[in-house]
Amino acid sequence: MSANKGWWVPPEGEDSVSEKFLRKTRESPLVPIGLGGCLVVAAYRIYRLKARGPTKMSIHLIHTRVAAQACAVGAIMLGAVYTMYRDYIKRTAQDAGEK
Repeated sequence: MSANKGWWVPPEGEDSVSEKFLRKTRESPLVPIGLGGCLVVAAYRIYRLKARGPTKMSIHLIHTRVAAQACAVGAIMLGAVYTMYRDYIKRTAQDAGEK
């Protein structure tokens, strides 16, 4: 195995991992926002782990999971609301303007 080659080279005609990630981000920009929110919440809760007081570890972890999931579900809901706005309200307004 040669040391000159990268870790993984995609076959001809396929996108690299970074190109695929950028393309998917342009298609649905709220997915990375939701993922980032999950990571921020998890990092903050891990940082605050020592200051949890008398709370049990399992309860602290459950609260962390719920907060991270709330970020992900919130991003999904924002995406759904934006898509509904774009597809129905904006299109209806454009159709009424053309008549």
